[in-house]
Amino acid sequence: MQIFHNPVHEKHAGRQEMFRGKLVPCHETPARLEYVLEALRQRGIGDLRAPSAADIALIKRVHTPRYVDFLASAWQEWVALDPANAGLDVLPSIWPVRGFRHDVEPTNFAARVGLFSFDSGCPLTAGTWEAALAGAACAIDAARAVSATSGKHAAMALTRPPGHHAGPDFFGGYCFLNNAALAAQALREAGAARVAIVDVDYHHGNGTQSIFYERADVLTVSVHGDPTTEYPFYLGYADERGQGAGADCNLNLPLPAGTGFADWTRALKQGLAAVRAFKADAVVVALGVDTYEGDPISRFKLKSADYLQVGRLLAGLDLPAVFTMEGGYAVADVGTNVANVLEGYAG
Repeated sequence: MQIFHNPVHEKHAGRQEMFRGKLVPCHETPARLEYVLEALRQRGIGDLRAPSAADIALIKRVHTPRYVDFLASAWQEWVALDPANAGLDVLPSIWPVRGFRHDVEPTNFAARVGLFSFDSGCPLTAGTWEAALAGAACAIDAARAVSATSGKHAAMALTRPPGHHAGPDFFGGYCFLNNAALAAQALREAGAARVAIVDVDYHHGNGTQSIFYERADVLTVSVHGDPTTEYPFYLGYADERGQGAGADCNLNLPLPAGTGFADWTRALKQGLAAVRAFKADAVVVALGVDTYEGDPISRFKLKSADYLQVGRLLAGLDLPAVFTMEGGYAVADVGTNVANVLEGYAG
């Protein structure tokens, strides 16, 4: 398996996030990826390589150009307001909710941050754009590597910040560019007529759903915590099936907090059956391991050994596959859990 590793991921390192009413150290840290790298090297899993330059044109076919341009310039604008801002991270504090206008882009920086975000737990830092852009390059390169190889083949975008909460024109949930969506788009443009995205992160991939909700060429499947109680709350319900051309091309499988591996597996098998019925030519796996029983911000009960079986089930699709790294915040165990998925998949 080719593993495209983001060499500058550590440049995105938020100082603090808003969590349950107070500012706390960020759960999404550079150490998450380092533990994964260590586990892969110890087991001899994958062929590590650096990405090429990011394809900005493709990124702007998934995300709106004004959003991408904002991300590219946001830190410079923030510091230009006050040089002292270089010692702070950007956190939004105002949002255009129901009835407010989204079409006009304000000139006020705080208003623009709110226009392009949906929560206050996703700090934008000095290195966010560089790290996110390199991560997008990993996802696009992984998709192109899979497309260039005949038969069942897999590659991974091993990167952070993660991506599945980032929508066409908004960031949040630690995500800025949607790596799974970029991989799917790259697969489509490389010749796959139909692509499926299977999101196994604890949290619903609201950004991915938003990007493809009206498209018939990409099936989005997500197994996740019930949004009546779990972040991101406002999307992820079972009755969200797609719209317009995308009708019946979105499948949400929400599960209650406390779900164990047996019930979780039944939901995943339902999602994989939908992928087969869709007759996908390739699959993108949004790989979050925050379904782990020890995760500090999630509430499923999977054990480390269960991830071997997760990999086997995904391999059963027998499709070219791209894995993108998403959540998992029990930092010391993230490497073991990701490596188990890849080992199970390869086995």
